[in-house]
Amino acid sequence: MPDAEDSAETSESQPGLRFAYVAGVTPGKWIRRWEERMPDVALHAFMSDDDAQLSVLRDGSADLSFVRLPVDREGLNVIPLYEEQPVVVAPKGHEISVFEEVALDDLAEENFLDVREMGGPDMALQVVASGAGLVIMPMSVARHLNAKDTVMRRLTGAPGTQIGLAWPVGTDSPVIEEFIGIVRGRTAQSSRQPSAQQEKPKKAPKPDRRGGGPKKPAVAQRYAPNPDKGRGKGSRKKGKR
Repeated sequence: MPDAEDSAETSESQPGLRFAYVAGVTPGKWIRRWEERMPDVALHAFMSDDDAQLSVLRDGSADLSFVRLPVDREGLNVIPLYEEQPVVVAPKGHEISVFEEVALDDLAEENFLDVREMGGPDMALQVVASGAGLVIMPMSVARHLNAKDTVMRRLTGAPGTQIGLAWPVGTDSPVIEEFIGIVRGRTAQSSRQPSAQQEKPKKAPKPDRRGGGPKKPAVAQRYAPNPDKGRGKGSRKKGKR
């Protein structure tokens, strides 16, 4: 079975739910949970550039988008999900390679590149590999791109980034609510999940055992009645000859 993240098409004519995600987001676990809970609703996923993380919602290419915050929230519902670990990326052989993590204050004399001015993280890493400077980016992005001739280390003292989920205001639906619940970790039995609120077939009522039939005696009769019980001694003597 092909990977849904790689082979999913994004045509507006496709039925189901469509979502986009920026580099560094790994939606595989959410896709698997969706397929388990909503097998009758197709889920289409595709990666978008940071610059297009909102335009895919504006032009209708996606119903939801995993975005890197902050973003312009006008006309959008946005919920924060988790923070990303920042790293510093340097050319291979740089002195940061001898440490497990580096403090931003210790790199005050380094030349840092602006990822946006470099044309995005992929191009920025190529410039770093050439020895022109260092760059700060989320660990998930650096790992995803895995640029050769570079080394990355955890960075402390630097502001982190955050991943959120966005979708247009006014497009809320049970299908979107179901997806949001899955992303937020709600279980299939959660009362807030639309799929859990669907009416389930009612079981037939159990028969009432407290009444409706003949009452049984409290104590079962163990012996047949004695026909001579209650007769006097004299009546028994008259019967003898």
